[in-house]
Amino acid sequence: MSKPDTATTRTPVQLAATVVGAVFLLVGIAGFIPGITTDYDTLQFAGHMSEAKLLGVFAVSILHNIVHLAFGVAGLVMARTARNAFLYLVAGGVIYLLLWLYGLIIDHDSSANFVPVNTADNWLHLLLAVGMIGLGFALGRNLRAADGRRAR
Repeated sequence: MSKPDTATTRTPVQLAATVVGAVFLLVGIAGFIPGITTDYDTLQFAGHMSEAKLLGVFAVSILHNIVHLAFGVAGLVMARTARNAFLYLVAGGVIYLLLWLYGLIIDHDSSANFVPVNTADNWLHLLLAVGMIGLGFALGRNLRAADGRRAR
């Protein structure tokens, strides 16, 4: 008697969303680890007063780390279907594009910088936006064909 095939074939867009989600989870966890995060003793819940920096470069706060963790969990959950994986990558990329613009507009030393972000974060947010949107469209272009093969 043969076993039923229980393996699930994941589409490239689902794999990409899984990887992106896992990276965000790791970044969120790393933001709470002294040594990986420099000036950890200055870590604040939110605001530009936090001088903690992930890898000594990227401004972080407790709120910033929680956002990374939530974004990571969202990626892993949404990667369960191809359509949601596509949505995660594209919508997430748009969110990072807006965050990049926000980081360019605000004064980094003002209360408006509540996340907080710095110049390194701004460039990373732009790269994430372009990368996530690009992955979503490049890997999700055959989404209708993939959805047609599966009853989801």
